[in-house]
Amino acid sequence: MISRKNRFHGYGSLKFVYRNGKTVRGPLFATKSQPNPKRSGYRFAVVVSRKVHKSAVKRNLMRRRLFEAMQSLASDVNQPYDIVLTVFSDDVLEEPYTKLVKQLKKQLIEAGILARTP
Repeated sequence: MISRKNRFHGYGSLKFVYRNGKTVRGPLFATKSQPNPKRSGYRFAVVVSRKVHKSAVKRNLMRRRLFEAMQSLASDVNQPYDIVLTVFSDDVLEEPYTKLVKQLKKQLIEAGILARTP
């Protein structure tokens, strides 16, 4: 699980990212990001609507899988960013972990959060 200092607290900052952030859309989820020079590190949130899956257990499983994927990429984040993943497909549950990490990495590179690797 991502440490407490790398998670959002309250709704105000989420609203700010939704209003001003840059969106990169993928097949399973969308990534919204906004640079935040006030912080020393990144903040990360995963939003899964009840429309995606009715079961809270399954929605939380999706969140945990994406938090884990982000944790594996956390050391490569080059600047303080606010990052919000919005899940819109319940295929996140069946998708292999390596494909989730690959998709997340691709979207973060496209958003300019991670440096491109040769």
